[in-house]
Amino acid sequence: MRQMDRYPFFIAIILFLLAWMLGLPMRAQSAPLKDIHCTLIQDQESGATLYQDGVCDQRVSPASTFKVPLALIGYDAGILSDQHTPSWDYKPEFNAVKRDRKTVDPTIWERDSIIWYSREITRRLGAKSFAGYVSKFGYGNADVSGTAGKNDGLTNSWVDSSLEISPVEHTDFLRRLLAGKMPVSAKAHEMTKAIIPSFKAGDWTVQGKTGSTGLDKNKRSLGWFVGWAEKDGRRIVFARLVVDAKRSDMPKGLATRAAFLKDLPQLVK
Repeated sequence: MRQMDRYPFFIAIILFLLAWMLGLPMRAQSAPLKDIHCTLIQDQESGATLYQDGVCDQRVSPASTFKVPLALIGYDAGILSDQHTPSWDYKPEFNAVKRDRKTVDPTIWERDSIIWYSREITRRLGAKSFAGYVSKFGYGNADVSGTAGKNDGLTNSWVDSSLEISPVEHTDFLRRLLAGKMPVSAKAHEMTKAIIPSFKAGDWTVQGKTGSTGLDKNKRSLGWFVGWAEKDGRRIVFARLVVDAKRSDMPKGLATRAAFLKDLPQLVK
């Protein structure tokens, strides 16, 4: 090897050693989240899979579907009392979007997906109690630490942050909720089920919660619709998840819900 040919090799070695000594990252950042499309439907009692399509075991942010476990927490901790209590007035410091600047009770909270109401619940809980409940629930990765360096776990961990859950884990959580097997009071189980929004899908009566958030600096969007449905004494649980870069005239969670309600009568007879 000629002396000139050795220079690039020596330079590469020097750069590697400098990076190692200075603690610089030695690998590229993780790739952007791939498109995900999952529909999972299970029998509530047996857990038997009745329909499955797509990737259903990948964890992502729960977004506003987290309002279901948060309702369980709120009722068990005594912060929430019934379907309409407490009723909290909007305050300017909540810095909410215009449509959310109103008086909100538990039913309106779930129906209109009001994030400032969620944050008022978690603030009243405190970080230790909040983390304890999520851990006891075995909810996804149970990580409510929040965004690194921002100290926002108590108010934002479930929105494109540290907390993640898969569709498979969602349906497992819902089955335990409907069976009354979560580590909370019987009242918490019943009140939570009472405030989840209701819809119709053919002959099915559906209760479920949407979730929407941006990902990859809003290059992609996430839409959830999770819940349960009943027909002729039969009850199923479901989770539909869509992650892609497609745009629509409505939040992705609402679009995901509309599509699922249309599809359900054909997916499970």
